[in-house]
Amino acid sequence: MPERSSDNTYFLKDVRLLDPSQGLDREGHLHIRDGKVAGIGDLEIPRSGKGPVIAGNGWVVAPGLVDVHAHFREPGFEYKETIATGSQSAVSGGFTSVCVMANTDPVNDHPGVTLDMIRKADDIGLCRVFPIGAVSVGLKGETLTEMGSLAQAGCVGFSDDGYPVRTSRLLKRALEYSAMFGKPVIDHCEDRDLSDGGVMNEGWVATELGLRGIPNASEEVIVSRDLEVLKTTNGHLHIAHLSTAGAVRLVREAKRRHLNVTAETCPHYFSLTDEAVRCHHADAKMNPPLRSEEDRLAIIEGLRDGTIDMIATDHAPHAPFEKEKEFDQAPFGIIGLETALSLGIVLVREGMLDLTSLLYLMSVRPARAFGLPRGEIREGGRADLVLFDPDGMWEAGIPSFLSRSRNSPFRGRKLPGRVMMTFVDGRKVFDRREGGS
Repeated sequence: MPERSSDNTYFLKDVRLLDPSQGLDREGHLHIRDGKVAGIGDLEIPRSGKGPVIAGNGWVVAPGLVDVHAHFREPGFEYKETIATGSQSAVSGGFTSVCVMANTDPVNDHPGVTLDMIRKADDIGLCRVFPIGAVSVGLKGETLTEMGSLAQAGCVGFSDDGYPVRTSRLLKRALEYSAMFGKPVIDHCEDRDLSDGGVMNEGWVATELGLRGIPNASEEVIVSRDLEVLKTTNGHLHIAHLSTAGAVRLVREAKRRHLNVTAETCPHYFSLTDEAVRCHHADAKMNPPLRSEEDRLAIIEGLRDGTIDMIATDHAPHAPFEKEKEFDQAPFGIIGLETALSLGIVLVREGMLDLTSLLYLMSVRPARAFGLPRGEIREGGRADLVLFDPDGMWEAGIPSFLSRSRNSPFRGRKLPGRVMMTFVDGRKVFDRREGGS
């Protein structure tokens, strides 16, 4: 059993120090004390009694990962996930800050719900949890929420995720009001008329399986609408889970016109195509759906050239009995907090990204775009950190998943990149040596 530190003092010996925000990439030691980085580089190894010395074995120490799109399901759907189990899942995946969506029960459209979520997360004391408030009351797309009150209570953005902002008029008003508080409007871009009950990507695989498809145009029509509305405001539009080549092109052109737009994609969109439905069934069912190989490659190129600002998980837990239904009836969504870093490292191994760029997409950029705290590997910097072995292999799934749910197409797959420890405010909130797999 590893040593425990009573005063949040740790010394990480012989590690690779990597912080994309500073262009830092070097070998050395790192000292944590009182929630801060007390020193880095060629430090004198402390004598016994000054906190545990942890042999890093050349593992990477980096700023803790930041996820701007997750579902912890509480309140209302605790049988899928709770703030506690979601937080455990997050820190075991190296995430120190997580933004949670509003589609709970009750919906997070009232400051009381926001404050209760924050209190529970604080009591649990694992990752930092930042609620995202609803754009419309009850997610009904009719009446704008009291965004000022939600922002004051602690919401870091607004979204009707699961649904697009219903009308252009409502989106315009949301962008105008949210700009007053410096918060983004996050849109789930789906034309539901075009989706028309579809359950997977429209294409040959759907035709062969006899399943109703969701066309790329369903996403692209709403991305186009949102960008046109954005031009009329001074708001910040954030486009959730980009999945199509056409949507990437639209965002790229909008950035060339200097619109205030950011965008995310998720690991499943650069790791899988709709072919995965053949073998993973409902565990490969998500919205937007897995697309074609052309779309997958366009997503990767969007990450490489900066069109896509960040990688988010869209962690969406569902109970086994729900995912075991017929494909048409099973809910959309997969879990992703515990596999995200590893799937990014697969891209690094394939030469699509370098490790510094990957960490920028998963820590620095999302924190900056959403105004969230993040770790820094510099003296006096916040000790929100992840320590991982980029070459260590692990098998995703039971018993390693700490999420309450298991709905992942990556279950059973050998993946590179084992998170060894996670620190939040200098506290060790996850240690794989203490029983993790």
